[in-house]
Amino acid sequence: MTGDSFSEREIISRISEILGGVENDDCAVIDAGERYMVATTDMLHRKTDFPDIMNPWQMGWMAVAVNLSDIAAMGAQPAGVLIAAGLPPEADLYFIDELFSGFGDCAAYYGTKIIGGDTDRHDELTITGTAQGFVEKDLVLRRRGARPGDLLCTTGALGGAGGGLWAWQNAVESELITALLEPEPRLEEGRALARSRAVTSMMDNSDGLALSLSDLAGCSQVGFVVREEALPIAAGLEEMVGADRALEMVMSAGGDFELVFTVRPDELEAARRACALTVIGEVVEEGIWMEWGGQRRRMEARGYEHRIGGTDCTVG
Repeated sequence: MTGDSFSEREIISRISEILGGVENDDCAVIDAGERYMVATTDMLHRKTDFPDIMNPWQMGWMAVAVNLSDIAAMGAQPAGVLIAAGLPPEADLYFIDELFSGFGDCAAYYGTKIIGGDTDRHDELTITGTAQGFVEKDLVLRRRGARPGDLLCTTGALGGAGGGLWAWQNAVESELITALLEPEPRLEEGRALARSRAVTSMMDNSDGLALSLSDLAGCSQVGFVVREEALPIAAGLEEMVGADRALEMVMSAGGDFELVFTVRPDELEAARRACALTVIGEVVEEGIWMEWGGQRRRMEARGYEHRIGGTDCTVG
């Protein structure tokens, strides 16, 4: 039937069935002898993925950062990034120089490099990054593995990218705009958490906390309770947009690139020694819940997600 619109996750599920089953993880996991090689790829488009305020260097940085964030979520060390860039007709030498400098600067900052790729002409700027990394077999972290009673944790602060987008759209000066334009993948934290051996499941939350929890819950066949008062909301966000809208940005705006993970309760101190974290809830048998003052309410799986046959949007 014409006019139908499908979410990115619906399409992925359909493709997985066609291909005979593809595990839902941030990266593919490949046996490489004593270690696993992990590999991920992300495609970004000018119209849907890069805010108009973004300069070409920031576009390059973003394209590499989104891939390195997936490597971080597996507890791996990056080994290199491939870039395929479809350049639009209006791209001049300044744009190309800045774009590719952004690729290289982000990779170098996180201890890796651009190792190859492809360029061609395209009607719209389109960048596909492919990152590889390595992780010891007994340290690899997956989306599956959470068990009831585990603690739900996150790195960093949440909602900053959503706040940055709001600030830009409303002509408000805010440091949160940088969080939107120059995301910081948590490679050091991901690697340290893997080495702590305290983590039972992990992914990044680039699509928003609620949608990420839905993915984790599905992979582990568990549920979550999130304690609203425990959420580490980005500094200045509530003052800028109010408490209710700040919470909505934390849950569904996306773009934060923090790590969301579960920890065995008796290993919490080991996880804390690995990196700064916040315990925001716990794993339960079923459902995804928000708790405030001892009262629980169901949480919808809302977040940033591409739609095929429609427009990109926050979905529920």
